[in-house]
Amino acid sequence: MPDDETRTLSPATPANTPTKPTAPQTAEAAQGPAPWLLRLVVVGLVLTALNLRPAITSLGALLEEVRDGLHMSGSVAGVLTSVPPLCFAVFGIMAPRLARRFGPGAVVCAGMIAITAGLVIRPLVGGTAGFLAASALALMGIAVSNVLMPVIVKRWFPDRVGSMTGLYSMALALGTSLAAAVTVPMTSALGGSWRLGLGVWAALAAVAILPWIPVVRDRSGAPGQPVAQHAGTGTPALKITRSRTAWALACFFGLQATAAYITMGWMPQIFRDAGVSAGTAGVLLAVTMAMGVPLAFVIPRVAARMRNQGPIVVFLGSCGLIGYAGLYLAPAGGAWAWALLLGISNCSFPLALTMIGMRSRTGAGVVRLSAFAQSVGYLISIPGPLLIGVLYQHSGGWELPIALMAGLMVPQMAVGILAGRDRTIENEC
Repeated sequence: MPDDETRTLSPATPANTPTKPTAPQTAEAAQGPAPWLLRLVVVGLVLTALNLRPAITSLGALLEEVRDGLHMSGSVAGVLTSVPPLCFAVFGIMAPRLARRFGPGAVVCAGMIAITAGLVIRPLVGGTAGFLAASALALMGIAVSNVLMPVIVKRWFPDRVGSMTGLYSMALALGTSLAAAVTVPMTSALGGSWRLGLGVWAALAAVAILPWIPVVRDRSGAPGQPVAQHAGTGTPALKITRSRTAWALACFFGLQATAAYITMGWMPQIFRDAGVSAGTAGVLLAVTMAMGVPLAFVIPRVAARMRNQGPIVVFLGSCGLIGYAGLYLAPAGGAWAWALLLGISNCSFPLALTMIGMRSRTGAGVVRLSAFAQSVGYLISIPGPLLIGVLYQHSGGWELPIALMAGLMVPQMAVGILAGRDRTIENEC
């Protein structure tokens, strides 16, 4: 007997339709998508995940050169660093409607095209306004792809949510750390032009378009069709805001994103102010980010085997609390240990993605939940890095900001425990 996912995603067959024409459809539904198509989806997931952060981290690596080249003020540069979570929140809301209209695969393909176009245009413009607009175009593609990645996994691999989430989470972490690590030396190798250093990442995004083209064009597998065709005409719309689990997951996503953006933006400065050299501080940040590569593959697989993900939430949060305590008491003395612990704590991101895929029984529900949790979550994350900067400037040290970082871990663990309970949003909406 087929499970809920199969029943929900299989096209409905009218009772009065003749048997002969429906036989091929029945066979296709039973067999599922062709193996070559599934392999293409896996390749597409990996390549897409690799492109979900280089537009951001490559800019961070060259921000000083971009500011000088575009005569950008410090305040505008500050706005630029806050644009990614804002775009993720605003454009991510569009993803469910686009997925219902065109299908998740087509929207992700369009997202890769938008990233490519934004990364090509961004280095060519001569002013700040054009640079911001091109960055927003790339971030729009990232935002809709962010939301739909768990949907693609749920639709094409309903029995492998943990392993497939782990695979693309690992690719996402790899793309993040790779862009941060190689953008500066690659720019130097290309003659020192920041425009070339930023624009070269468009090539990787262009490659990610290719596997989605045959997936979108194929019409043999039911998972490739738009969401609306699988939801069923009689399926009531989910009132996602009535779900306590959805709100808990959105808050968990937002608080873990806050911690991640604070870590990426401020951790090197914390170490440098403690007497660590600039080069070593950069390496420590790279270590923190690199921890996400192996753990992003392991954690979703473990989480998918558990009925309740609360223990993982507590473990990751505890690592964060110990790491922040170390930064407070002995930032230079145990710098490598604190970097490792905070890297482990930042793996709450792939855990959140895994829980999005597990907290709904249907593909349509995952679309709504993913858009809601990520959009609300990124809105929650916007003030965090700015607040840390204000506290640092006004207090003259890192004691108060680090205390705030540690304090935020407590509600993160609390809402994460609620989000990790074994229930689905369909039972609450």
